[in-house]
Amino acid sequence: MQPEALGAAEKATAPYGSWESPITAAAVSAAGRTVEGLAVAGDGRLVWVEKRPEEGGASVLVREAAEPRGKALDVSPQGFAVRTLAQEYGGGSGAFAVQGDTVVFSNYSDQRLYMQTIGDSSPRPLTPDYAASEVRYADGVFDPHFHRYVTIMEDHRNNSSDPVTTIAAVKTSDRDVNEPTILVSGNDFYAFPRVDPSEKRMAWIEWSNPNMSWDKSQLWVGYFSEKGEVQNRICIAGGDPTLVESPTEPKWSSKGELFFITDRQSGFWNIYKWDEQSNVVIQLYALDAEFSKPMWVFGASSYAFVGKNDSSLKIICCYRQNGRSYVGVLDPGSGSFSTLVIPFSSVTNIVSGDECFYIEGASANLPVSIAKCQVTLDEKRTVTTDFSLIWSSSEDVTEYKSYFSLPEFIEFPTVIPGQHAYAYFYAPYSHSFQGPSDEKPPLLVRTHGGPTEEARGILDLNVQYWTSRGWALVDVNYGGSSGYGREYRERILGQWGAVDVNDCCSCATFLVETGRVDGQRLCITGESAGGFTTLACLAFRQTFKAGCSLYGIADLTSLRAGSHKFEACYTDNLVGNKQAYDERAPINFVDKFTCPLILFHGLEDTVVPPDQTAKIYKAIKDKGLPVALVEYEGEPHGFRKAENIKFTLEQEMVFFARLVGKFKVAGDITPINIQNFD
Repeated sequence: MQPEALGAAEKATAPYGSWESPITAAAVSAAGRTVEGLAVAGDGRLVWVEKRPEEGGASVLVREAAEPRGKALDVSPQGFAVRTLAQEYGGGSGAFAVQGDTVVFSNYSDQRLYMQTIGDSSPRPLTPDYAASEVRYADGVFDPHFHRYVTIMEDHRNNSSDPVTTIAAVKTSDRDVNEPTILVSGNDFYAFPRVDPSEKRMAWIEWSNPNMSWDKSQLWVGYFSEKGEVQNRICIAGGDPTLVESPTEPKWSSKGELFFITDRQSGFWNIYKWDEQSNVVIQLYALDAEFSKPMWVFGASSYAFVGKNDSSLKIICCYRQNGRSYVGVLDPGSGSFSTLVIPFSSVTNIVSGDECFYIEGASANLPVSIAKCQVTLDEKRTVTTDFSLIWSSSEDVTEYKSYFSLPEFIEFPTVIPGQHAYAYFYAPYSHSFQGPSDEKPPLLVRTHGGPTEEARGILDLNVQYWTSRGWALVDVNYGGSSGYGREYRERILGQWGAVDVNDCCSCATFLVETGRVDGQRLCITGESAGGFTTLACLAFRQTFKAGCSLYGIADLTSLRAGSHKFEACYTDNLVGNKQAYDERAPINFVDKFTCPLILFHGLEDTVVPPDQTAKIYKAIKDKGLPVALVEYEGEPHGFRKAENIKFTLEQEMVFFARLVGKFKVAGDITPINIQNFD
């Protein structure tokens, strides 16, 4: 169902794809602010990292306004950006931590840790200045008992392609800069070092190649010696070789109880508690739903504690089920569970404050936002009051409401009999226009990255840019996507370039067969791993008429050879064997491409080297197919600058319109040159 608008007789009739829309590419890029991590300061106010495309992709730490509806205040002084490059993707809450009015953060330009008092514009360095950002830090927490900051440390000094990852401690009391002290070492990867309130113990997650953390990991607890060393280590979960599980997100309650999330029984991430005396783990509530997500970036927070004292302790948690997020209240004592009414259909992070909690979320009508929720707890029930938005990625988004297309969650058959996959379908919609009665709209299929990420069916002006102009768009959660449990996520293991390709083609075919879109105007687009799926669809199927790859993967063998440590074995897990590396790489089958292609890539991309895109461009050009390439100076993996986001969106739409749509895009857009076409 779409929003109320003009009656059909009052709307102007125009070809699909040619409609005028106030949702311009400039509006999309201006709405591109994102949140990267939440924390609560000592005064009870929220702080978070805000990524700003209009400032060249700057990552700025900001604090909630003191007054309701006031403007958030920047904490980061000029010349500093809060961002870590650990595990290449960094991000999340892992770039900073707050205690009282003190924040420690990783600075983007030199990757050093700095300590700053909120309100003071003079951060002081805590770690040495290593050349070329060779030592990186992430996912840290304060350890006030030993006057230090405990953090993940990634050391590239001896081998840049195979850095040593440890849990280290950095002194916070000395004015001098000190070399970090190693607390835990010996494994390939670490995350979530968490010190309990008694400051006697620390929990953490670790895992080793060839696994990713969501494949198989371990939860450990170690006890501090009088000198602060970690000793008497105990593996809490993940140590049983007969169980395949991936524990994550350990947290200590105020009285020193350890909670965490794992998928040991049902294949769904649920909340557990460690009983220290008996050394057993207890499942607090069983639900075929995902209470966490794959750890691509540090610092995820899917649950938080609320309650004035230990006896009234409750857990506020978010979970994904059947394509939607919910927020629940779990009583760890009784095991009772209830859900809260919230305005979000997607929730990504929850943190708690003083008699309140904060949610990062979005819905079909709300862009990515932060909401503050006051809570009143008693022994019988949980009452929420005064739910209010304190931040939005696009404050002016409501002016476009009459042009919004609402997502429809669809289930469609895959090539395997009896098996289904999922997607969000957006029909073309405008307050002012309608398509001709004898015409069906063109379709753009979006393939998400990861490939374990998940399309979430939320308000995204990037989507509305297309649908408000008369395009249909579908976001596909192909086999391998998160949000549907381990079994669904593992469909792609050994089958990358097959399962995802089949599901995207099956989804497009399903929409054609059900009469929703024009089968002669099917286009596909994707970023990173989604770019690989796009290129593979164009190389190995004849479903689509044109495609767009944004920093996508074309050469699997080169990707494997150039992978950073975090993903060193990931490609092997996804592809399966050497033969498949050759058989599924689009670069090896340029002769099979039959339709136009446009490509975009940042020249500072360290995840997918730019030469991958340059290779596919040259090969397609030499074959004689219409092709265009845009390369951006200063852009990493994922575009951060507003002007580049705007240009990419406009050129992608004009490219499809000229080569597939056969209609003129509304607005004044100068198209770039297309090889073998202009």
